Amino acid sequence: MKRQRVIAWLSISCGILLCAIGPFARSHAQSQNATSQNSQGAGTAPVSDEASGKHAAQEPKSAGQRAAGQKLAEEQFKNIQALKGIPADQLIPAMQFISASLGVECDFCHVHEKMDSDDKKPKKTARQMITMMLDIDKNNFDGRLEVTCYTCHRGAAMPVSIPAIRDEEVAGPGAPGKKPVENPVLPKPEELLDKYLAAVGGAAAVEKITSRVQKGKLMAFGGQSFPAEVYSKAPDKRVSVMHLKDGDSVTAFDGKRGWLSVPGRPAHMMSASENDSARLDADLHFPVRVKTLYPKYKVDSGEKTGGHDTFLVMGYEEGRPPLRLYFDTQTGLLLRLMRYAQSPVGLNPTQIDYADYREADGVKVPFRWTVSRPGNHFTIQVEEMKQNVPVDDAKFAAPPPAQPATPPGPGQKPQ
Repeated sequence: MKRQRVIAWLSISCGILLCAIGPFARSHAQSQNATSQNSQGAGTAPVSDEASGKHAAQEPKSAGQRAAGQKLAEEQFKNIQALKGIPADQLIPAMQFISASLGVECDFCHVHEKMDSDDKKPKKTARQMITMMLDIDKNNFDGRLEVTCYTCHRGAAMPVSIPAIRDEEVAGPGAPGKKPVENPVLPKPEELLDKYLAAVGGAAAVEKITSRVQKGKLMAFGGQSFPAEVYSKAPDKRVSVMHLKDGDSVTAFDGKRGWLSVPGRPAHMMSASENDSARLDADLHFPVRVKTLYPKYKVDSGEKTGGHDTFLVMGYEEGRPPLRLYFDTQTGLLLRLMRYAQSPVGLNPTQIDYADYREADGVKVPFRWTVSRPGNHFTIQVEEMKQNVPVDDAKFAAPPPAQPATPPGPGQKPQ
């Protein structure tokens, strides 16, 4: 299982969400048939089909609408109840959110290799909890996911129901403590975004970059290291290749749609929410275009990042997950990006920390970035970089789908 988790995480080396990530990697490492059972088993469910239909209508628009010809979860997987009516590609993101919110893995609720089984009591409890959560949001927040699994569980299997006693409360009233921080005078969002663009070299220099090839290593999983390559081409094509012992793990975006592959498995075409993340990562001229990504931005004081004080610029729009950008208060460089992928039960966060900025061809580029999600993280360290070099579009193209086996003819033995 540990090896499978490593492969799953390597396949999202550019910060793209792979549906086999984290504790669900084990399920997707099986055959396609077994994968179906595993994924749906993870689809915790409501108490009745009637309740299931009711909750399907509560899915936020930002979680992704069903595309033409796209299967629903219950059409692709077995024993789907609580999450009936959602697109099939939203099932695993929902399971990822539940796993991170409770700090558990698949086998907390599911029987190994019998994921559609209802034998475990926690699975039945999970169905009731999803029903309760969706009812609370429907009846109190117009269906918005304001209350989620994480609201009460906070990363623990058992929800927190007793208030904690803090140190300052033990000290008693009137005890010396930190002075309240006065509200600082903050710059405007456009000022910080302009400063960021100037810090990396300015619009003209950024737009002169037509391609970028980076080679280095991926570091994760207790000090393990693997060779890595990232190819980018303007305006928004990108592919990363991790050279594993058993073969290459690839994450790619061709300008329209992304795909992922790991050794021994067919390519996975990205869902709508995965594509949104991939497109953001693939934007070679991101410092120029960031102003246009959201209609509204606001500024707040940011947390320390890599030992640096930051300003937080938040992009937001009704019906979309937010974007959080942390800029160095001194240099103006982007030190952290946080984005969120919508699932039917809540937002799955991804944090990318940028460091080791170096100038090349008049543009400052981070030579190190760390991608973090609940319970896991990895780092890419660039050792060699070239820009404005030829990159063939074929690098970004998804491999052809696997052809089904041809049945044997008369008198032939199965292969």
